[in-house]
Amino acid sequence: MSDLILYHGGRTEPVVRLIPQEQVTETLQRAESLVKVPVSDADLSTVARWGDGGLTPLEGPMDSQTFNRVLEDACIEYQGKKYAWTIPLALPVAKDLAATLKPGQEVALVDKNDQVVATLKLTDVYPWDKAKYLKSVYLTERTDHPGADMVLVNDADKDYLLGGVINVLPRAKNPDFGQYILSPTETRALIAKRGWQRVVAFQTRNPLHRAHEYALVYGLEKLLKDGYNAGACLNPLVGETKGDDVNAAIRMQTYEKLIADRALGEGDSDAQLWKKLGEEVPDRVVLLGLDIKMFYGGPKEAVMHAIYRQNFGFTDIIIGRKHADAPYKDGTAIWGDFDAQEIFKNLNGDLQERPLNVGFAAYYESIGRVDLMEYHPDEKPVFISGKAVRATLQKGEQVDPRIMRPTTSAILAAAMKVN
Repeated sequence: MSDLILYHGGRTEPVVRLIPQEQVTETLQRAESLVKVPVSDADLSTVARWGDGGLTPLEGPMDSQTFNRVLEDACIEYQGKKYAWTIPLALPVAKDLAATLKPGQEVALVDKNDQVVATLKLTDVYPWDKAKYLKSVYLTERTDHPGADMVLVNDADKDYLLGGVINVLPRAKNPDFGQYILSPTETRALIAKRGWQRVVAFQTRNPLHRAHEYALVYGLEKLLKDGYNAGACLNPLVGETKGDDVNAAIRMQTYEKLIADRALGEGDSDAQLWKKLGEEVPDRVVLLGLDIKMFYGGPKEAVMHAIYRQNFGFTDIIIGRKHADAPYKDGTAIWGDFDAQEIFKNLNGDLQERPLNVGFAAYYESIGRVDLMEYHPDEKPVFISGKAVRATLQKGEQVDPRIMRPTTSAILAAAMKVN
């Protein structure tokens, strides 16, 4: 199999820390005598990505030197070369538990049901400077935002971090959408089977409005017009998200229906291009989920989204307006609309994944479809606020089809209707 892009760290193979099936029983027996370290639901998906290679070239949670290098320099060093890395990853623990642990010790990582999910050979146990972390990742000293809640509320009792080399036990697939969660190796095999030369990934944590959808269509069409035999992956993040985000199982239903009904791009794509190809947009789109938690980290998280996608074999990633964005609690913006595009111009280390920048899109009555706003400076588009969309769905009603596909509206209205 010829991969289109190297793994992060310049590797030709992923760093896989998954325990082979034949060693599972022995590992579980050994784990019975180890100190148990609880892992939150949010961090379980990070553990799984260390296992399958999605976080290559990491072998597990970062030690203090690596963690702080990311905070200070936005990079890691691997085999003597710098690689872009913008949000450090380690495992938080409570101070009392941390006091009983030391480098060289092996511990068992357990979920909320006390089931062993991995073993970790510790290389470092160190205090978590939460203020430094938050300022570096979120580029603000204010703490009234979702990212700070994750650290100061969800992990309020955890002031220490663990670094080490991890060995991850296989885990069962999610019954609702597990068929869409592939490993980097499996994803690269799927891409190779398609024979594509470039593949653009579209990150989302939301059901798709037509404006979101158009960003994917625009990116795919750009690669095709540049002469590549290209494909796209609708690649929603299905790890832990905020409580007011639509849950992953419902979202996956909307994406699945969009492709199955061949509605993706309908009316908004370049008709001449697709006629020439003898195809439609859904013919060149695959649906795969990415199981990792959302940080709501704006520009810094956009880079991480690109790193993940490089490891899974995609060559490009759509970076649009307000990528990975969440405002302060008073509704004001933390970052500029296109700061996530700007950050890629000044990375402090290698990143092979290419950002494919897309502006803001909206529906225009003059052309009867969605288009980029930059092409219509003197026209007023059809706009509906996210708050109004949510209110409509909670009534069990359909959103204006100029804003959202009827199939997506129907699934969301059934799920969100308030009786």
